[in-house]
Amino acid sequence: MIIKNDERGLLFKDGSYVKHLKPGNYFYFGSHKNKITVLDVNKPFETEKDISVFLGDEELKKELDILDVRDNEIALYYQDGKFVRIYTSGKYAFWNVLKKNTFKILDKNNPELDDTIERSLFSHPAFANRYTLLEVFNFEKGLLFYNNTFQKLLDPGRYYFLNGNIAVTALKADLRRQQMDVAGQEIMTEDKVTLRLNFVCHFVIVDPIKTYLETKDFQTQVYNLLQLILREYVGSMKLDELLRKKKEIGDFVLEQLKQQSDVFGIEFLFAGLKDVILPGEIKTILNTVILAEKKALANVITRREETASTRSLLNTAKLMDENKTLYRLKEFEVLEKICEKIGNISLMGGGSLIEHLSALFTARKEE
Repeated sequence: MIIKNDERGLLFKDGSYVKHLKPGNYFYFGSHKNKITVLDVNKPFETEKDISVFLGDEELKKELDILDVRDNEIALYYQDGKFVRIYTSGKYAFWNVLKKNTFKILDKNNPELDDTIERSLFSHPAFANRYTLLEVFNFEKGLLFYNNTFQKLLDPGRYYFLNGNIAVTALKADLRRQQMDVAGQEIMTEDKVTLRLNFVCHFVIVDPIKTYLETKDFQTQVYNLLQLILREYVGSMKLDELLRKKKEIGDFVLEQLKQQSDVFGIEFLFAGLKDVILPGEIKTILNTVILAEKKALANVITRREETASTRSLLNTAKLMDENKTLYRLKEFEVLEKICEKIGNISLMGGGSLIEHLSALFTARKEE
């Protein structure tokens, strides 16, 4: 029997293992009793018999690397630093005479895969259906759960988890500025006027644990809190006062919300009133009142202007009465305006135009 340099032999006598044979030439007698199994050292150590049969041979063990994988583990097998395959529960042996064997044991009870595993391996066929990928974007925080039990927060990045005994799930908290609308909220004022409000608030999540773990459905709870604060504020004011203080509603609500920030793990940034929707009959009444107010204001302005005009005329009359020259200038000014409106002038009798007009003004003066 010739055993080459890249081979090893296993000698059996009457079916029982005797020893392993290194490269060389071997002669044996009694083929019905002795048998040599030749193995390729470039391949894993595999025979029909259980590996434990051979582990009592110390010389053989020197040329083997033993891999013992438990039920809750899987092993990554590397040969000369290159990934070869994955091994599940069991005991395995590999020849170390020509190649270097290395192993990485992964615990299914601790499924998160660390950065020591080359990420390109996850595209290898051997990893198909063996891992779960979780991605957390740069505007998010991840809440990691093992078997529905919270473990930790995840920063932005890609995370790989081994499929196995533990179910891995995650919640993602959006850390961007968010908006909540309270639309068409019907509220009664102190003077029994029912109106509808459209309200808005902006917030950011600062503590995802409080927001998602310590609060059930935080959005519903914040929405209900907004409703209660609005009812408290609007219900204490009359309609006229409410319409005058629309901006103050947002300031009041924001201050009340900030007092609950620690409870929800939320920072409230802004609150404001978008619309006040009045019932149809109230709109009609308000429009009538506004129209009356505007008419009254217009009348006041008209009377004020008429008074100012009359006062100006009175002052002008006094000046003309005291100054004859000014009076004559005023007459000529009126004459000029009359002439602008007249296309043709016909004169009857003798005398000039100035004389006729002068006579006309003189006659009017004497009257």
